Amino acid sequence: MRSQLFAAENQEQESAQPGLRLQNSKLLKVELRGEVFARQGAMVAYQGNVQFEAQGSGGIGKFIKQKLTGEGIPLMKMKGQGDVFLADRAADVYLIDLEGPHDGLSINGANVLAFEPTLSWDIQRVQGMGMMSNAGLFNCTFSGQGRLAITCKGTPVVLTVDQPTYADPQAAIAWSTGLQTGYQRADQIGLGTLLGRTTGEAFTMSFAGQGFVVVQPSEEPPGGFISGTGGGQQTGQDGGVAGVLGGLLGGR
Repeated sequence: MRSQLFAAENQEQESAQPGLRLQNSKLLKVELRGEVFARQGAMVAYQGNVQFEAQGSGGIGKFIKQKLTGEGIPLMKMKGQGDVFLADRAADVYLIDLEGPHDGLSINGANVLAFEPTLSWDIQRVQGMGMMSNAGLFNCTFSGQGRLAITCKGTPVVLTVDQPTYADPQAAIAWSTGLQTGYQRADQIGLGTLLGRTTGEAFTMSFAGQGFVVVQPSEEPPGGFISGTGGGQQTGQDGGVAGVLGGLLGGR
């Protein structure tokens, strides 16, 4: 049997080292020799002796935070010996290696595909994002040493923050935890109206300090004040709850 389908680039990519690697731009291969955490429902195929265990939100503390904030990652634990292939609606997949205590990433929970168990993660309040924000008041933060796989809708641009930087909060999916974040109403920077017509931009997210911002070429539709798993719209509209959570969860 002959077909372009069987071209070398479509064959399973082999590696001598276990862990997370790209099968192609839209498919993650996990060469499992132990445990790895992944988004529930992301498995598209696997080979070998692999067990899947639902992890909910990653513990009771994260479960409570997810229910209160709407942010989080519905997780499953994969363990055993084998190869697992993960994807998320044909989104592009990228690998990030965190290399120690000084590395940290703040990311929308909806863009997390898989990560190694050596990484620590939590749900943190995004500083400077007032109650007018549609981007979400909370994000997932990762730290430690290990590999993380994230998804983007299209090929992103990675902006180096070495000068004042602004992005649409529905398109900025991840950034260095060391950055200072805030927001500005569009009319404050001249985007609110253009020759008497609206530009469609309600506000922008600002970044300052030293680090990077990952911006995907796709704006997620507004889902209320809270991002991530999408369950926090009502919570985000409740200023009292958000205020209490701001003190409870801290900021990044």
